[in-house]
Amino acid sequence: MQLQFFPSRRMAFYMARSFLIRSFAVLAMLVIILMTLDLLGQSGKILAPPGNGEPELWRYVGLRVPQIIATFLPFSVLLGTLVTLATMNQYSEIVSMKAAGLSAHQILAPLIAAAMGVAALSFIFNERIVARATAALDAWEDVEFGEIPRDSGVKTNVWVREGNNLVTAGIISGRGHDVVLREVEIFNRVDNRLINILRAPVARYDATQSDWILEDVRQFDVNRGTSNDLGTVHAGSGIRPDQFTLAKVDANGLTFMQLRQAIGDLRDAGRPTASLEASLWHKISRPLSAILMPLLGSIAAFGLARSGHLFVRAVIGMGLGFAYFVADNASLAMGNLGAYPPMLSAWAPFLLFLLLGEAVLIRTEE
Repeated sequence: MQLQFFPSRRMAFYMARSFLIRSFAVLAMLVIILMTLDLLGQSGKILAPPGNGEPELWRYVGLRVPQIIATFLPFSVLLGTLVTLATMNQYSEIVSMKAAGLSAHQILAPLIAAAMGVAALSFIFNERIVARATAALDAWEDVEFGEIPRDSGVKTNVWVREGNNLVTAGIISGRGHDVVLREVEIFNRVDNRLINILRAPVARYDATQSDWILEDVRQFDVNRGTSNDLGTVHAGSGIRPDQFTLAKVDANGLTFMQLRQAIGDLRDAGRPTASLEASLWHKISRPLSAILMPLLGSIAAFGLARSGHLFVRAVIGMGLGFAYFVADNASLAMGNLGAYPPMLSAWAPFLLFLLLGEAVLIRTEE
Protein backbone atom coordinates (compact mmCIF):
# COMPACT_ATOMS: atom_id res chain seq x y z
CA MET A 1 0.00 0.00 0.00
CA GLN A 2 2.91 2.36 0.71
CA LEU A 3 4.06 2.10 -2.93
CA GLN A 4 0.79 3.63 -4.20
CA PHE A 5 0.31 7.38 -4.11
CA PHE A 6 -3.51 7.14 -4.08
CA PRO A 7 -5.64 4.73 -2.03
CA SER A 8 -8.03 2.43 -3.87
CA ARG A 9 -10.10 3.91 -6.68
CA ARG A 10 -13.35 3.54 -4.74
CA MET A 11 -11.90 5.24 -1.66
CA ALA A 12 -10.31 8.03 -3.71
CA PHE A 13 -13.60 8.83 -5.46
CA TYR A 14 -15.47 8.71 -2.17
CA MET A 15 -13.12 11.19 -0.49
CA ALA A 16 -12.91 13.52 -3.50
CA ARG A 17 -16.69 13.55 -3.93
CA SER A 18 -17.30 14.28 -0.24
CA PHE A 19 -14.72 17.06 -0.34
CA LEU A 20 -16.14 18.72 -3.49
CA ILE A 21 -19.77 18.49 -2.33
CA ARG A 22 -18.98 20.12 1.01
CA SER A 23 -16.74 22.78 -0.55
CA PHE A 24 -19.32 23.89 -3.12
CA ALA A 25 -22.11 23.71 -0.54
CA VAL A 26 -20.15 26.11 1.67
CA LEU A 27 -19.47 28.33 -1.35
CA ALA A 28 -23.17 28.46 -2.26
CA MET A 29 -24.09 29.41 1.30
CA LEU A 30 -21.47 32.18 1.39
CA VAL A 31 -22.53 33.56 -2.00
CA ILE A 32 -26.22 33.69 -1.05
CA ILE A 33 -25.58 35.39 2.30
CA LEU A 34 -22.98 37.89 1.06
CA MET A 35 -24.90 38.73 -2.12
CA THR A 36 -28.05 39.41 -0.11
CA LEU A 37 -26.21 41.74 2.28
CA ASP A 38 -24.43 43.50 -0.58
CA LEU A 39 -27.64 44.00 -2.54
CA LEU A 40 -29.37 45.47 0.49
CA GLY A 41 -26.59 48.04 0.79
CA GLN A 42 -26.42 48.93 -2.93
CA SER A 43 -30.07 48.75 -4.00
CA GLY A 44 -30.70 52.43 -3.19
CA LYS A 45 -27.84 53.58 -5.42
CA ILE A 46 -28.86 51.22 -8.24
CA LEU A 47 -32.48 52.42 -8.26
CA ALA A 48 -31.57 56.12 -7.94
CA PRO A 49 -31.07 56.88 -11.71
CA PRO A 50 -34.36 57.48 -13.57
CA GLY A 51 -35.61 54.38 -15.36
CA ASN A 52 -33.71 51.85 -13.25
CA GLY A 53 -35.76 49.07 -11.75
CA GLU A 54 -35.77 45.35 -11.10
CA PRO A 55 -33.79 44.45 -14.29
CA GLU A 56 -30.91 46.63 -13.08
CA LEU A 57 -30.96 44.88 -9.70
CA TRP A 58 -30.64 41.51 -11.42
CA ARG A 59 -27.93 42.93 -13.66
CA TYR A 60 -25.98 44.00 -10.57
CA VAL A 61 -26.40 40.52 -9.08
CA GLY A 62 -25.13 38.96 -12.31
CA LEU A 63 -22.03 41.15 -12.26
CA ARG A 64 -21.34 40.91 -8.51
CA VAL A 65 -21.81 37.17 -7.96
CA PRO A 66 -18.73 36.18 -10.05
CA GLN A 67 -16.58 38.50 -7.92
CA ILE A 68 -17.87 36.93 -4.70
CA ILE A 69 -17.28 33.43 -6.07
CA ALA A 70 -13.72 34.26 -7.11
CA THR A 71 -12.95 35.84 -3.72
CA PHE A 72 -14.41 33.16 -1.47
CA LEU A 73 -13.73 29.97 -3.46
CA PRO A 74 -10.42 29.35 -1.61
CA PHE A 75 -12.20 29.97 1.72
CA SER A 76 -14.88 27.43 0.79
CA VAL A 77 -12.21 24.88 -0.14
CA LEU A 78 -10.58 25.39 3.27
CA LEU A 79 -13.88 24.98 5.13
CA GLY A 80 -14.84 22.02 2.92
CA THR A 81 -11.52 20.38 3.80
CA LEU A 82 -12.04 20.91 7.53
CA VAL A 83 -15.61 19.59 7.50
CA THR A 84 -14.70 16.56 5.39
CA LEU A 85 -11.64 15.52 7.37
CA ALA A 86 -13.18 16.27 10.78
CA THR A 87 -16.25 14.18 9.89
CA MET A 88 -14.11 11.28 8.66
CA ASN A 89 -12.01 11.49 11.81
CA GLN A 90 -15.09 11.55 14.03
CA TYR A 91 -16.41 8.35 12.44
CA SER A 92 -12.99 6.66 12.67
CA GLU A 93 -12.58 6.47 8.89
CA ILE A 94 -9.12 8.04 9.11
CA VAL A 95 -8.12 5.50 11.75
CA SER A 96 -9.27 2.68 9.48
CA MET A 97 -7.23 4.05 6.57
CA LYS A 98 -4.10 4.32 8.70
CA ALA A 99 -4.68 0.83 10.04
CA ALA A 100 -4.82 -0.39 6.41
CA GLY A 101 -1.31 1.00 5.88
CA LEU A 102 -2.06 4.38 4.28
CA SER A 103 0.24 7.28 5.08
CA ALA A 104 -0.99 10.80 5.77
CA HIS A 105 0.03 11.91 2.28
CA GLN A 106 -1.89 9.04 0.69
CA ILE A 107 -4.98 9.94 2.69
CA LEU A 108 -4.75 13.55 1.48
CA ALA A 109 -3.92 12.66 -2.13
CA PRO A 110 -7.56 12.48 -3.39
CA LEU A 111 -8.34 15.86 -1.81
CA ILE A 112 -5.25 17.48 -3.34
CA ALA A 113 -6.10 16.03 -6.76
CA ALA A 114 -9.65 17.38 -6.48
CA ALA A 115 -8.26 20.75 -5.34
CA MET A 116 -6.10 20.85 -8.49
CA GLY A 117 -9.28 20.53 -10.53
CA VAL A 118 -10.88 23.33 -8.50
CA ALA A 119 -7.80 25.52 -9.09
CA ALA A 120 -7.96 24.95 -12.85
CA LEU A 121 -11.69 25.67 -12.87
CA SER A 122 -11.12 28.81 -10.80
CA PHE A 123 -8.49 30.13 -13.23
CA ILE A 124 -10.75 29.56 -16.26
CA PHE A 125 -13.71 31.11 -14.44
CA ASN A 126 -11.64 34.18 -13.53
CA GLU A 127 -10.39 34.60 -17.10
CA ARG A 128 -13.66 34.08 -18.93
CA ILE A 129 -16.23 35.57 -16.54
CA VAL A 130 -14.83 37.42 -13.52
CA ALA A 131 -12.53 39.81 -15.41
CA ARG A 132 -15.30 40.83 -17.81
CA ALA A 133 -17.85 41.21 -15.00
CA THR A 134 -15.42 43.30 -12.93
CA ALA A 135 -14.69 45.67 -15.81
CA ALA A 136 -18.40 46.09 -16.58
CA LEU A 137 -19.33 46.64 -12.93
CA ASP A 138 -16.54 49.19 -12.37
CA ALA A 139 -17.60 51.13 -15.47
CA TRP A 140 -21.24 51.02 -14.33
CA GLU A 141 -20.37 52.21 -10.82
CA ASP A 142 -18.26 55.06 -12.21
CA VAL A 143 -21.33 56.49 -13.98
CA GLU A 144 -23.40 55.93 -10.80
CA PHE A 145 -25.37 53.05 -12.33
CA GLY A 146 -26.47 55.12 -15.33
CA GLU A 147 -26.21 54.22 -19.00
CA ILE A 148 -22.83 53.16 -20.38
CA PRO A 149 -22.01 51.99 -23.91
CA ARG A 150 -21.75 48.24 -24.50
CA ASP A 151 -18.28 48.51 -26.07
CA SER A 152 -15.47 46.25 -24.89
CA GLY A 153 -12.55 47.75 -23.01
CA VAL A 154 -14.57 50.67 -21.65
CA LYS A 155 -12.84 53.02 -19.20
CA THR A 156 -14.44 55.89 -17.34
CA ASN A 157 -13.51 59.25 -15.80
CA VAL A 158 -9.95 59.71 -17.08
CA TRP A 159 -8.05 62.98 -16.68
CA VAL A 160 -5.11 63.96 -18.93
CA ARG A 161 -2.91 67.08 -18.82
CA GLU A 162 -1.89 68.93 -22.00
CA GLY A 163 0.60 71.62 -21.05
CA ASN A 164 -1.33 74.02 -18.86
CA ASN A 165 -4.72 72.63 -19.92
CA LEU A 166 -6.72 69.76 -18.48
CA VAL A 167 -8.74 67.26 -20.51
CA THR A 168 -11.29 64.86 -19.06
CA ALA A 169 -13.28 62.11 -20.76
CA GLY A 170 -16.25 60.48 -19.07
CA ILE A 171 -16.14 57.29 -21.16
CA ILE A 172 -13.25 55.87 -23.23
CA SER A 173 -13.65 52.91 -25.57
CA GLY A 174 -11.50 51.27 -28.22
CA ARG A 175 -7.74 50.91 -28.54
CA GLY A 176 -4.93 52.51 -30.51
CA HIS A 177 -6.00 55.07 -33.12
CA ASP A 178 -9.59 53.80 -32.88
CA VAL A 179 -10.10 55.29 -29.42
CA VAL A 180 -13.41 57.13 -29.00
CA LEU A 181 -13.94 59.64 -26.19
CA ARG A 182 -17.38 60.59 -24.88
CA GLU A 183 -18.45 63.38 -22.53
CA VAL A 184 -15.25 65.32 -23.23
CA GLU A 185 -14.31 68.54 -21.43
CA ILE A 186 -11.21 70.68 -22.11
CA PHE A 187 -10.28 73.26 -19.48
CA ASN A 188 -8.14 75.91 -21.18
CA ARG A 189 -5.96 77.82 -18.70
CA VAL A 190 -3.49 80.69 -18.92
CA ASP A 191 -1.11 81.18 -15.99
CA ASN A 192 -3.16 78.65 -13.99
CA ARG A 193 -6.27 80.79 -14.53
CA LEU A 194 -9.28 79.19 -16.22
CA ILE A 195 -10.23 80.98 -19.46
CA ASN A 196 -12.85 78.79 -21.11
CA ILE A 197 -14.27 75.28 -21.17
CA LEU A 198 -14.90 73.24 -24.32
CA ARG A 199 -17.52 70.50 -24.04
CA ALA A 200 -18.18 67.85 -26.71
CA PRO A 201 -20.24 64.66 -26.63
CA VAL A 202 -17.78 62.75 -28.86
CA ALA A 203 -14.09 63.05 -29.79
CA ARG A 204 -12.07 60.87 -32.18
CA TYR A 205 -8.35 60.74 -32.85
CA ASP A 206 -7.12 62.05 -36.21
CA ALA A 207 -3.92 60.11 -36.98
CA THR A 208 -3.12 62.25 -40.04
CA GLN A 209 -2.87 65.49 -38.05
CA SER A 210 -2.06 63.89 -34.66
CA ASP A 211 -4.88 65.70 -32.87
CA TRP A 212 -8.47 65.12 -31.80
CA ILE A 213 -11.66 65.93 -33.69
CA LEU A 214 -14.35 67.17 -31.30
CA GLU A 215 -17.91 67.13 -32.63
CA ASP A 216 -20.76 69.49 -31.65
CA VAL A 217 -18.46 71.57 -29.45
CA ARG A 218 -19.96 74.09 -27.06
CA GLN A 219 -17.64 76.72 -25.52
CA PHE A 220 -18.22 78.38 -22.18
CA ASP A 221 -16.37 81.68 -21.64
CA VAL A 222 -15.55 81.98 -17.96
CA ASN A 223 -14.91 85.76 -17.99
CA ARG A 224 -18.08 86.68 -19.87
CA GLY A 225 -20.24 83.89 -18.56
CA THR A 226 -21.56 83.12 -22.08
CA SER A 227 -21.78 79.98 -24.21
CA ASN A 228 -21.67 79.53 -27.95
CA ASP A 229 -21.60 76.62 -30.39
CA LEU A 230 -18.37 76.01 -32.34
CA GLY A 231 -19.35 72.89 -34.31
CA THR A 232 -16.40 70.63 -35.17
CA VAL A 233 -13.06 71.60 -33.61
CA HIS A 234 -9.52 70.17 -33.73
CA ALA A 235 -7.79 70.21 -30.34
CA GLY A 236 -5.42 68.27 -28.10
CA SER A 237 -2.51 68.03 -30.53
CA GLY A 238 -0.14 67.01 -27.72
CA ILE A 239 -2.27 64.15 -26.40
CA ARG A 240 -1.69 60.56 -27.55
CA PRO A 241 -4.50 57.97 -27.51
CA ASP A 242 -2.58 55.74 -25.10
CA GLN A 243 -2.65 58.52 -22.51
CA PHE A 244 -6.37 57.77 -22.16
CA THR A 245 -6.31 54.00 -22.60
CA LEU A 246 -3.30 53.49 -20.30
CA ALA A 247 -4.29 56.07 -17.71
CA LYS A 248 -6.37 53.55 -15.76
CA VAL A 249 -5.25 49.94 -16.04
CA ASP A 250 -7.34 47.85 -13.64
CA ALA A 251 -5.68 44.46 -13.21
CA ASN A 252 -8.88 42.93 -11.83
CA GLY A 253 -10.84 43.89 -14.94
CA LEU A 254 -8.38 42.33 -17.40
CA THR A 255 -7.58 38.74 -18.28
CA PHE A 256 -4.05 37.38 -17.96
CA MET A 257 -3.22 38.00 -21.63
CA GLN A 258 -4.89 41.43 -21.69
CA LEU A 259 -3.00 42.51 -18.59
CA ARG A 260 0.24 41.18 -20.05
CA GLN A 261 -0.38 43.22 -23.21
CA ALA A 262 -1.19 46.34 -21.17
CA ILE A 263 2.03 45.90 -19.20
CA GLY A 264 3.95 45.69 -22.48
CA ASP A 265 2.29 48.89 -23.72
CA LEU A 266 3.10 50.69 -20.47
CA ARG A 267 6.69 49.48 -20.57
CA ASP A 268 7.06 50.73 -24.15
CA ALA A 269 5.69 54.10 -23.02
CA GLY A 270 8.25 54.26 -20.21
CA ARG A 271 5.70 53.86 -17.43
CA PRO A 272 6.28 51.84 -14.19
CA THR A 273 4.78 48.36 -14.29
CA ALA A 274 5.97 46.62 -11.10
CA SER A 275 2.59 46.72 -9.34
CA LEU A 276 0.78 45.37 -12.40
CA GLU A 277 3.35 42.60 -12.82
CA ALA A 278 2.65 41.49 -9.25
CA SER A 279 -1.07 41.38 -10.05
CA LEU A 280 -0.31 39.48 -13.26
CA TRP A 281 1.41 36.61 -11.46
CA HIS A 282 -1.17 36.73 -8.69
CA LYS A 283 -3.78 35.74 -11.28
CA ILE A 284 -2.04 32.33 -11.30
CA SER A 285 -0.99 32.00 -7.67
CA ARG A 286 -4.43 32.96 -6.32
CA PRO A 287 -6.34 30.05 -7.93
CA LEU A 288 -3.52 27.67 -6.97
CA SER A 289 -4.15 28.50 -3.31
CA ALA A 290 -6.96 25.92 -3.45
CA ILE A 291 -4.26 23.23 -3.60
CA LEU A 292 -2.83 24.41 -0.27
CA MET A 293 -6.11 24.17 1.62
CA PRO A 294 -6.20 20.35 2.03
CA LEU A 295 -2.61 20.47 3.27
CA LEU A 296 -3.19 23.31 5.73
CA GLY A 297 -6.46 21.84 6.96
CA SER A 298 -5.10 18.29 7.23
CA ILE A 299 -4.32 18.72 10.91
CA ALA A 300 -8.06 18.22 11.55
CA ALA A 301 -7.88 14.72 10.04
CA PHE A 302 -5.48 13.15 12.47
CA GLY A 303 -5.49 12.48 16.16
CA LEU A 304 -8.12 10.47 18.00
CA ALA A 305 -11.56 12.06 18.08
CA ARG A 306 -12.08 10.58 21.56
CA SER A 307 -9.14 12.60 22.88
CA GLY A 308 -11.22 15.79 22.81
CA HIS A 309 -8.70 17.67 20.67
CA LEU A 310 -10.59 17.41 17.39
CA PHE A 311 -12.13 20.87 17.77
CA VAL A 312 -8.74 22.36 18.68
CA ARG A 313 -7.17 20.73 15.63
CA ALA A 314 -9.92 22.12 13.39
CA VAL A 315 -9.36 25.61 14.80
CA ILE A 316 -5.61 25.29 14.18
CA GLY A 317 -6.26 24.20 10.59
CA MET A 318 -8.61 27.13 10.07
CA GLY A 319 -6.03 29.47 11.60
CA LEU A 320 -3.33 28.24 9.20
CA GLY A 321 -5.65 28.74 6.24
CA PHE A 322 -6.68 32.25 7.20
CA ALA A 323 -3.06 33.13 8.01
CA TYR A 324 -2.22 32.28 4.40
CA PHE A 325 -4.87 34.66 3.06
CA VAL A 326 -3.62 37.44 5.33
CA ALA A 327 -0.03 36.88 4.23
CA ASP A 328 -1.07 36.68 0.57
CA ASN A 329 -2.98 39.98 0.67
CA ALA A 330 -0.18 41.69 2.61
CA SER A 331 2.44 40.45 0.15
CA LEU A 332 0.38 41.63 -2.83
CA ALA A 333 -0.03 45.05 -1.21
CA MET A 334 3.73 45.27 -0.69
CA GLY A 335 4.23 44.33 -4.32
CA ASN A 336 1.82 47.04 -5.45
CA LEU A 337 3.80 49.56 -3.39
CA GLY A 338 7.04 48.41 -4.97
CA ALA A 339 8.51 47.12 -1.70
CA TYR A 340 8.66 43.52 -2.98
CA PRO A 341 9.69 42.30 -6.43
CA PRO A 342 6.62 41.18 -8.46
CA MET A 343 7.48 37.47 -8.50
CA LEU A 344 8.25 37.45 -4.77
CA SER A 345 5.03 39.22 -3.81
CA ALA A 346 2.93 36.77 -5.85
CA TRP A 347 4.62 33.46 -5.03
CA ALA A 348 6.33 33.87 -1.63
CA PRO A 349 3.19 33.22 0.51
CA PHE A 350 2.27 30.17 -1.59
CA LEU A 351 5.72 28.58 -1.27
CA LEU A 352 6.04 29.55 2.40
CA PHE A 353 2.77 27.94 3.46
CA LEU A 354 3.39 24.93 1.21
CA LEU A 355 6.57 24.25 3.17
CA LEU A 356 4.82 25.08 6.45
CA GLY A 357 1.97 22.67 5.77
CA GLU A 358 4.39 19.92 4.75
CA ALA A 359 6.49 20.51 7.86
CA VAL A 360 3.46 20.28 10.15
CA LEU A 361 2.20 17.14 8.43
CA ILE A 362 5.54 15.35 8.45
CA ARG A 363 6.36 16.41 12.00
CA THR A 364 3.03 15.34 13.49
CA GLU A 365 1.92 12.39 11.35
CA GLU A 366 4.74 10.97 9.23
